[in-house]
Amino acid sequence: MSAADPTLPLVVLTNPIHAEAMALLAPHARVVTAGDTSPDTLRALASEAAGLIVRAQLPDDILDHAPYLRGIVRHGVGLDFVPLEAATARGIPVANLPGSNTGAVAEYVFAALFHLRRRLGHLDGTLRGAGWLAAKTFASDLGEIGGTTIGILGTGEIGRRVARMARDGFGMRVLGHSRSARHRRQASDDGLFEAVDRETLFAESDAVVVACPLTPETRGLVDAGLIGRMRPDAVLINVARGPIVQAEALAAALRAGAIGGAALDVFEVQPLPDDHPYRACPNLLLTPHVAGTSTDSLRAMGLGAAEAMIRILAGERPHNLVNLAALAHR
Repeated sequence: MSAADPTLPLVVLTNPIHAEAMALLAPHARVVTAGDTSPDTLRALASEAAGLIVRAQLPDDILDHAPYLRGIVRHGVGLDFVPLEAATARGIPVANLPGSNTGAVAEYVFAALFHLRRRLGHLDGTLRGAGWLAAKTFASDLGEIGGTTIGILGTGEIGRRVARMARDGFGMRVLGHSRSARHRRQASDDGLFEAVDRETLFAESDAVVVACPLTPETRGLVDAGLIGRMRPDAVLINVARGPIVQAEALAAALRAGAIGGAALDVFEVQPLPDDHPYRACPNLLLTPHVAGTSTDSLRAMGLGAAEAMIRILAGERPHNLVNLAALAHR
């Protein structure tokens, strides 16, 4: 049967997925990609959908408009795009893809860190504009990352990958903080990092990486108080979710030169508004939520999402079911 067969269940994609994933889904579903991700568009498409593959924020009330929905698959890891509690209450399984983009995000962290520390783009521009000597003089003030301290806020799969790369690849001292940390200082169970409280992490780190999930507890967690504890030359990198970092506090610190710089891949409002204060901040790298995006990760996430959706449509349990309690409500 072809993907156009009207007897096949409808699967709605909020955004395009890898071509190999589309081919994998084709014998099992009619696949429609949303023309845009506005709430009204997604609500309208959900009205006939048996499955949703999600790469963008779903409206909170999406399930009120999806009477035939059998399951939701997150094309990625973060679940804040999905109304998880509502899905569980309605017996709708939700799956995600842990580990599918971990390598890409971890590599982004170090690409951003090198951008902030070694300033290759600035060196190139200085050489072209002001000459060889000016560029060489500027480089004399740039530091290495080896032997410095990296602090990781959120020691899940991505945080631990960053920690391992930092320790084993660059000889960095690694601090970590998670919700389960109870002591001021203790080695992690595997010795990968030194577990500390948030205040210590921000005060002692040369680079702070935000890698925790967005929850009611972490929203606005990185505030003026924590940023104020950072060293004057320390940098902050956010690859988690925009609302975890208070934008006003970070922008004020950058404008005042209170910290050395920042790299942000995620924002509270996406796309980033043209008039957002971040756009005028010095020493700030802005990227459009692409830390987890690469040819390899998109293929892995697409195929993983397709396989999970095929299992859901067949009435089977997906491999990475995140709301086990939904099965009791079905």
